[in-house]
Amino acid sequence: MSLENLLKIGQIKAHAPDKQHIAKLLAAAARNLHDAGIKENSTETRFDAAYKTIMQSAMVALQARGYRPDTNRPGHHATAIQSLPLTLGISNDRTIVLDKLRTKRNLSDYTGADLDEVSAKTCMAEAKALLAEVKGWLRRNHPELVE
Repeated sequence: MSLENLLKIGQIKAHAPDKQHIAKLLAAAARNLHDAGIKENSTETRFDAAYKTIMQSAMVALQARGYRPDTNRPGHHATAIQSLPLTLGISNDRTIVLDKLRTKRNLSDYTGADLDEVSAKTCMAEAKALLAEVKGWLRRNHPELVE
């Protein structure tokens, strides 16, 4: 699968990269990562904040490449995460981990399933790594989109 194929099947749409929008997403991701590290927050809140960092980072990568998920279609979170090998070149193994975190988030949100401390810590570590990777990738590949 390529980004062009995702575009053809309607999973993503063309979207002109916008420096200000990307800056806002990166700032939000940094705030969420900070909130994920606050020990006084519940495990669920820390997991959710870390997961938001992952999604915002994935959105930045897609937008920098000129796309965005079609949020009117189901599965736009999965599309954003599963496009990371195409946007950033991350490994399929790492994408599987991120997608499992997405599944845990869905189960928690839609069934009330508990989130354990290990999952929260894993989500936090993945969020921190992905945000750093996206920032570095932007500086190297799209310096016109960063301050």
